[in-house]
Amino acid sequence: MTFSKINVNIDVVHLTGFEVVPFLILLTIAGCVGRPLPSKLDDVDKQPLQTSRPYNIAHRGSNGEFPEETAAAYMRAIGEGADFIETEILASKDGVLICSHDVTFDLDNRTNIANFSQFADRKRTYEVQGVNMTGWFVVDFTLEELKLLGVNQRFSFRDQQYNGKFPIITFKEYISIALDAKRVVGIYPEIKNPVFINKHVSDFPCVIIILGSKKIIPTQLIRSNGQMGKKFEDKFVETLMKFAYKGSYMSKEWLKQPAFVQSFAPTSLTYIANLTDLPKIFLIHDVTVLKEDTNQTYYDITSDSYLDFMKNYVVGIGPWKDTIVTTKNNYLNEVTDLVAKAHARGLQVHIFSWCMMSKICEHSQ
Repeated sequence: MTFSKINVNIDVVHLTGFEVVPFLILLTIAGCVGRPLPSKLDDVDKQPLQTSRPYNIAHRGSNGEFPEETAAAYMRAIGEGADFIETEILASKDGVLICSHDVTFDLDNRTNIANFSQFADRKRTYEVQGVNMTGWFVVDFTLEELKLLGVNQRFSFRDQQYNGKFPIITFKEYISIALDAKRVVGIYPEIKNPVFINKHVSDFPCVIIILGSKKIIPTQLIRSNGQMGKKFEDKFVETLMKFAYKGSYMSKEWLKQPAFVQSFAPTSLTYIANLTDLPKIFLIHDVTVLKEDTNQTYYDITSDSYLDFMKNYVVGIGPWKDTIVTTKNNYLNEVTDLVAKAHARGLQVHIFSWCMMSKICEHSQ
C-alpha cells in the first residue's frame, strides 16, 4: 500500500507490535494465568497513565507476534508500551465471560478444536447477525471444555510457532494481567455479539426474592427471549465493578484503573449507561454492516440526529479506519467528514485498527 500524508485529527489508535520475542516468555505467561485472581500490585509506586498524547490501544494484544487475545499477546503488548489492552468479551455455556473475537471457532482456524474428537459432534448452525453459520460455537461449551483448547494465530502469514500453546482466557484473567502491570495499564473490553449471547446463554446467575411462599422475580431479570436471569450486559458490568473499575472519564477513580467500554450495539451502550459511569465508545463498522440489535445501516448511525442521540450515552465513537479515509485499489482515497461530525459534538474518535491484517500491510511495514 502507498501511504500519503493526510491530516486527520484523531484521539486514539489501535496498534499491534511486531518485534521478535524470546521463547522464554512462554514460561512467564504460564505462571501468570495460573495464579489466583486478582493479584493486584501496590498502586502507590505505579507509573500513572500517560494523558499527554493519543492513547495507544493494543488491539487484541500484540497479535502480530502471538495468537490474539491470549495472555502472551497482552503481556507482550504491555511490555511494548501499550496504554490500554483491548479485548472482545463473549460468554461460555455456563455463563463465564471469556476473551474471544468470534462466536465460532471455525473462522480462520482460530483454535485447535478440530483436534479434539470428543467435540466432533458439537457443530451447530445458528443465525449470527442475519447470517446462518455452521461450526463450533462458544455458547455450546463450558469454561472447563474451552480451557482444553489452544488458540492459533489467525493469519497464515503471521508467526505460527505459538499455535495451540496458549489457552483461551477469562475476562477476570484479562483484568488481572492489566492490574498486575508495573505501571497503570487500562482495559478496553467490548460487549461482543450481545444479541446472540443473550439468546443462547441463560446461565447467568440471578437473584430471586422470596416473600413467604411466593417467589418474586424482578422485572429486569425477565429477558426479551422469555428466559429468566441477568443479561450478558449485567454480568459484564458486574465483573468490572467487582474489580473496582468505575468513574467517569479522567476522574480520579478512572485514572487509577482506566477503562473504556465499547460495543457495536447501541442498545447495549444505552442499557449499561444506567449501570456504570465508565466512559463508553460506540463502535462503527464499514458501510456494508448492519447493527445486530437495531438493524440500522452505517448511514443511519452516522447521521446528525443519531450522533446527537448517542452523545448522551458515550464519550466517543470507534470507527473502522476505512470510514475515516476511504481506499481505492489499495491506495488512500478521500477523507470523510465523520471525525469532524464527532468532534463537533464533543465526541472522541478511537479509530481501529492499524495492524498486520494482510500481506499488503505486512509488506508496507
